[in-house]
Amino acid sequence: MLRLNRSAALKQVRIEDDFWTPFKNLVREVVIPYQWDALNDRIPDAEPSHAIRNFRIAAGKETGEFGGFVFQDTDVAKWLEAVAHSLQEHPDPELEKLADETIDLIAEAQHEDGYLNTYYTIKEPGKQWTNLTDCHELYTAGHMMEAAVAYYEATGKRKLLDVMCKFADLIGQVFGREEGQIRGYDGHQEIELALVKMYEATGNDAYLKLSQYFIDERGQEPSFFIKEWEQRGMTRHWGDAKGPHTKPDPSYHQSHLPVREQKEAVGHAVRAVYMYTAMADLAARTSDASLLEACRTLWRNIVQKQMYITGGIGSTAHGEAFTFDYDLPNDTIYAETCASIGLIFFAQRMLQIEPKGEYGDVMERALYNNVIGSMSQDGKQYFYVNPLEVWPEASEKNPARRHVKAVRQKWFGCSCCPPNVARLLASLGAYVYSSNEDTIYTHLFIGSKSSFQLGDKRVELNQETHYPNEGHVRITVNPEQALEFTVAIRIPGWSRSNKLTVNGESVDIGAIRRDGYAYVTRTWKAGDKLELELSMDIHLLHAHPQLRANAGMAAIQRGPLVYCLEEADNGSNLSAITIDARGEWTFRYDADLLGGAVRIEGSGYREDESSWNEELYRPVQFAPSPIRVHAIPYYLWGNRKQGEMRVWIRVHQTGI
Repeated sequence: MLRLNRSAALKQVRIEDDFWTPFKNLVREVVIPYQWDALNDRIPDAEPSHAIRNFRIAAGKETGEFGGFVFQDTDVAKWLEAVAHSLQEHPDPELEKLADETIDLIAEAQHEDGYLNTYYTIKEPGKQWTNLTDCHELYTAGHMMEAAVAYYEATGKRKLLDVMCKFADLIGQVFGREEGQIRGYDGHQEIELALVKMYEATGNDAYLKLSQYFIDERGQEPSFFIKEWEQRGMTRHWGDAKGPHTKPDPSYHQSHLPVREQKEAVGHAVRAVYMYTAMADLAARTSDASLLEACRTLWRNIVQKQMYITGGIGSTAHGEAFTFDYDLPNDTIYAETCASIGLIFFAQRMLQIEPKGEYGDVMERALYNNVIGSMSQDGKQYFYVNPLEVWPEASEKNPARRHVKAVRQKWFGCSCCPPNVARLLASLGAYVYSSNEDTIYTHLFIGSKSSFQLGDKRVELNQETHYPNEGHVRITVNPEQALEFTVAIRIPGWSRSNKLTVNGESVDIGAIRRDGYAYVTRTWKAGDKLELELSMDIHLLHAHPQLRANAGMAAIQRGPLVYCLEEADNGSNLSAITIDARGEWTFRYDADLLGGAVRIEGSGYREDESSWNEELYRPVQFAPSPIRVHAIPYYLWGNRKQGEMRVWIRVHQTGI
């Protein structure tokens, strides 16, 4: 039987942190209200959402046509989930009232038999479950289930949970291996992980078994989506049989093989990591060793061969998908925000099963770089795609790069990412710690006050830090009475030298370090202090030789933060800059840099463009001018003015 380490519930953790509290406040004070306006089509010059209006039409409160994407309901679900998480930490009667009214509207849109989906209610009534390949019915249901569980946990109110239990019961009748049931699954995984949450919230084993069915059935009949397509007369929701979207590709939907036989991450990146998250959930709750081994295999493939240095995944805009090992272009990248969020989910679930530093390291990398970098510092603009190199003119004029935006957008027709960011940041406290009956794990270094129940005893932790700007972490341990247990703290893989003390006395990390965590076991008394000092050196990193896009280049990292060059600091044509790998690199805290951040400066060179006349090519010459190179944290790029940006920088020939 696997020993499950439960992630801390939001009610156990209160974040008080120099770096993260402003983000948390931004979500509560700006992002949630802004996104509500977006869902109601009140943002000037932004793409309309139609989402709330669709529910009003489906509920019979107004007339009109369905608007938006077939899965538009999910934007409302994720917004509600963000609200629920926010209410757990900051009760707000007005916000709760607004959420209650929205839930009332959703309930009114539900069919008598439990079915809930505004697209099929308004636009294609009677055609439910006929296009699982494209139309995301179970994906949409899954997001609403997650919202229902979160709102129940936050408020104790069951209305949305009851709505979704009724829908889940219907889905259990429709899908399965019995006579008259559909022996299939959704084209976009999500319901699988949501059903596990429904099981946890209600104790209803049927929901766990339904999740198992969807995971176990996937890939058993690789041609399921193809047969469904043939039954529809070879038509697709996104185009006809003669258009660009024709015969379904099972690998795109991760249905080409049974999940336990899959060895490489393929297809749509978000669908993949949502599925892997559910696989880990089920492995943890059913002690399924083969499912866990599949999770480990797929994890290794992603992080060792298909992940960007910022924690982004999905390298092509064609299908928002993985391609193949080491194919990680910087300028035509996709790295959808939702995919990194899904990777964080996957990492968190693996940490629950087996606390290994590699999972915490990746969770941290994706969170501190790709995810928060997708949202502007004012909370009102977003990236869907998170590039590592931007040339604004190419984004505007090169059709192959038009998906790579040089500036964040107010909203999107397909706006899955903004409310996903909101719900993740609103629930951040759930990712900092986990525990079992005798061990408390610290996965992220975020100032917070938290409480845990170890057996029949209560233990409080107070974490203080100025991370990621500084590497010092202090944890004050306060058990209600002297108690022997273990505090395990992650030692990041990027930190080359570390010091650990307990009540001022040095601890040999090597003697207690296992799988990336230092395990401090002792009889803890109130006021005991564990202090960790991480090295915050500047690292120049280069990529595996097979990663051709980064040949001859290096990236800059300090602590968990990846850095980039921006035109605002270094002038235009960043490709003309090389850095001196053997030069001196310095850092300083700049209070005026977008709310305060650490800048990095180093030695570099710029090719002299003035010596070029009209020729396009000439014999090789290298007589560059020495310059100072200025780098800022990647998550801050694009918040000052439109301009070029790049993460990977050419290295001077005498370099690494």
